[in-house]
This record gives sequence, C-alpha cells and structure tokens, in this order.
Amino acid sequence: MRLTTRGRYAVTALLDLALQPPEQTITLAEIAARQTISVAYLEQLFAKLKRHGLVSSVRGANGGYHLARSAEEITVLEIIEAVNETVDATRCDHKGNCQNGAMCLTHDLWQELSLHIADYLAKISLADLVTRDNVQTVAVRQNSTHLDSALLSVTGI
Repeated sequence: MRLTTRGRYAVTALLDLALQPPEQTITLAEIAARQTISVAYLEQLFAKLKRHGLVSSVRGANGGYHLARSAEEITVLEIIEAVNETVDATRCDHKGNCQNGAMCLTHDLWQELSLHIADYLAKISLADLVTRDNVQTVAVRQNSTHLDSALLSVTGI
C-alpha cells in the first residue's frame, strides 16, 4: 500500500477545515498558508471532495469552503477514496492475478492487511482527529504562525 501525497493532503486539508468554526467559510489560500500546500493543488483536491459531498463552497466576497457534513460523519477512509486513493496493499488490485495471471503466495496476507487498514480508517472521523492533543497543539502553532505572517504582510514589517 502506498498512500500518496494526494491522499495525505486531502486528509490534512479537511482536518484544517474541521478545526475552524463551522459557520465560517475558509478559503483555499488560508488552508494553503497554514498547511504549506499549493492553492492550485488544493483546487484539484477540493473539486473531487466537493463532487463526493465532503465539502461545500460559497461564492462571493466572503466565499470559501466548509465541511458539507459534520466532522463526526466524515471518515478518513471516505476522504482518501474521494481523491481516488486506495488502501490496497496487493499488487493486483484484489484480482488475484499478481503472478503472471495467477495468485501469488502472499496474496491473502496483503488482501487481509488491506481490509484491516480500510476498517481502521473507516472508524476514524475528522471529529476524532480534532480531539487529539497533538492536533490541537499543532493547530494553535499553525494559526499563530499564519496570523504572524498576515500581520507582517499588512504592516510591511
């Protein structure tokens, strides 16, 4: 199994949204600044996340994004799958044709691992992540750094 940057960034971006006040819309530029992810990359991810009903957008001067459902209802597995990632540890995409069209010796091992990983990620919601101490600590640091950067750019210091 290989979780790529796309899956990691999607989870990170939605966790960032979950940490913000639910009534507030958040721009991709704000997420990009806090998480050091390019806005262009976030635009691609959010198009997929929106199609899968995980985020909603608001247009206009106060526009941005917010979670389409509560953080308790969105699982890490849903986010990963929404951006076309997989937690498949097999080399054959679960087809059993891993070795010249036939099943390899370790197919069942990797198949079972994939199921355990999917089950684990399906049990973790964004709300679960929000309550973790490390997440809270990092969020405070990121918000502080983001505010400091914004003040510096406004004041020209």
